[in-house]
Amino acid sequence: MHNITRVGIAGTGLIGKGIAIEVEKQAELKLSKVLTRRNINTMNDYPFSETLTNSVDAFIESCDLIIECSGDVIYGTEVIDKAIKASIPVITMNAELQVTTGSYFAKRGFITEAEGDQPGCLASLHENVIQMGFKPLVYGNIKGFLKLDPNIEDMKYFSKKNGVRIDMTTSFTDGTKVQVEQALVANGLGAGIAVDGLLAPSSDDLNKTGEELAEEAKRLGYPISEFVLAPKAPPGVFITAEHDSRQKDALRYFKMGEGPYYTILQNYHLCHLEVVKTIKRVISGGGVLLNNGENPRVSVAAIAKRKLQPGEEIEKGIGSFQVRGEAVEMTTNKDHVPIGILVNAVMKREVAEEEMITFDDVELPESLALTAWLEIAGRAPINI
Repeated sequence: MHNITRVGIAGTGLIGKGIAIEVEKQAELKLSKVLTRRNINTMNDYPFSETLTNSVDAFIESCDLIIECSGDVIYGTEVIDKAIKASIPVITMNAELQVTTGSYFAKRGFITEAEGDQPGCLASLHENVIQMGFKPLVYGNIKGFLKLDPNIEDMKYFSKKNGVRIDMTTSFTDGTKVQVEQALVANGLGAGIAVDGLLAPSSDDLNKTGEELAEEAKRLGYPISEFVLAPKAPPGVFITAEHDSRQKDALRYFKMGEGPYYTILQNYHLCHLEVVKTIKRVISGGGVLLNNGENPRVSVAAIAKRKLQPGEEIEKGIGSFQVRGEAVEMTTNKDHVPIGILVNAVMKREVAEEEMITFDDVELPESLALTAWLEIAGRAPINI
């Protein structure tokens, strides 16, 4: 008789519901509890209504493993804290949380990002290419469009069309999401970034752009995490890497080009459909696929989209029309406020358009996420 692993899911949006459907199909998994903040009595459309709970404690008590995909940094941090304290392994599909508080948890227990979103897919591709003898220089995310300051009418339209929350639609469009993802990739795979805000070249030839980015990585002396704007390319990920020169003729024969840089493309990422792979990996002792590491080098700063006035409230930075996120080196931006903790914040000073928000500019409410970030950034006593 196989052991049945009781799986809990925090989040009932598009991703959370999709994961639940796939988990429920697996013989060795049991969908145990689904944590939601919504009124359960109004959730008649949820396929597994008997699993729903509003109680974090009931959720934690009934699970052997949890998947956090609430899309909320502050709330997700509190849920994960309880799971880690109960020695329950945590899988996330919440890159925003990983780059904000993931390192706090990486020191305290088991936390990994799932395959499915671009960071997890890049981590999986990384394992694959390393085993084939490649040495990665570029971890690339492919983005089809970018508009740094989209208008609310467009965002409402696409939000409704795609069935995705307006804040998520906005963070995909203004680049915050991809900056977050590539910060996580940099921290988790031991890469860096070429510049604050990333290079983000436009591309109609991934091989050529991959070569150019690889040259930049060689010049810098370390692998880089990047994204390309390539409307005609598939919605996937790529790694540009070097190989042993003795394999050059073979790689040419394998249609990989002349070298010395080779671009390996995965032409899809299927979000929640891929999460079961990570669940099975964790259960079988496969270890962390990707997390933000214990000592991150890259964070995601909040950049003002327009002039912000004293007294102005920022309800939620990620996906707002007030700020967007940019990947930045932590050592040279010590005072930046990570966009993930910019929630129910009040501006104390005027901040100009395109300026980075610092801790002196804003008043932030107390939260575990804030405490965790201050520890990660070395701004508070470490208490493990």
